Amino acid sequence: MQHNYAHGEAFPKAVVSRLSLIMGLPTLELLFFIMIKDQSYPPIKIAILIDGGFFLKRFNALYNKERNLTGPQVADMLYTMAMKHVGNKNTLYRIFYYDCFPLDKKAHNPISKKPIDFSKSDEYKFKMELLEALKKKRKVALRMGTLKDNHNWKINQSKLKDLLAGKITLEDLTEKDVMLDVRQKGIDMKIGVDIASLALKKFVDQIVLFSGDSDFVPASKLARREGIDFVLDSMKANVEPQLFEHIDGIHNVTPYIDKTSKVKHTKTKNEHE
Repeated sequence: MQHNYAHGEAFPKAVVSRLSLIMGLPTLELLFFIMIKDQSYPPIKIAILIDGGFFLKRFNALYNKERNLTGPQVADMLYTMAMKHVGNKNTLYRIFYYDCFPLDKKAHNPISKKPIDFSKSDEYKFKMELLEALKKKRKVALRMGTLKDNHNWKINQSKLKDLLAGKITLEDLTEKDVMLDVRQKGIDMKIGVDIASLALKKFVDQIVLFSGDSDFVPASKLARREGIDFVLDSMKANVEPQLFEHIDGIHNVTPYIDKTSKVKHTKTKNEHE
């Protein structure tokens, strides 16, 4: 007699044992094989958390070396990368993007003495376009910190090394070799609070974090203790050893859509699901 088993329905023990003998696999391994083969595992709800400063630095190094992509284009590629982690079977809870608004003050370059209006810079335009584009994406929430101006200028790291090594002198520095010293404030705290909230309130089954910072170790430990699958996307950057110990895995994706895979359509907040 022929039996048709429904999707996800368990095989009878006799059938499993027989298949185990035929395939030469232990019973538990065979069951796992059947589960994966039939994709009978249930869909899960996933939250994507993106450290914007880290993301843009790695994204430009990997996919935008010429800096010719616009803010909306980068927003589309960011969304594609996030949805690759979700896939077609699972459910996106929300994409959280953490960043600061760009600097818009005026200052004078200490080398050339020329006035600078940061609100007119290409970086300002790009960042504002990116944030505006992300605001319109479906299920994207912006978590904005603040920029603290330390009222100091600092020398670029590569030039500083040459200066300390005696390869160049202060007179060799140009206006492009220095930058205003500003620091992001509140970003790490916002990420940590959201991880704790998602875990303790059982809003999601999995959290995917785009970062490589060991500052998130306490938050990842809490999430895992609460039964959350904590996955890191380091965008091919080196991960600090402390962080390796307290995550459930690393999965790096690219912004390019594979021909063999399907990624859900990027909807805006004005489109119906």
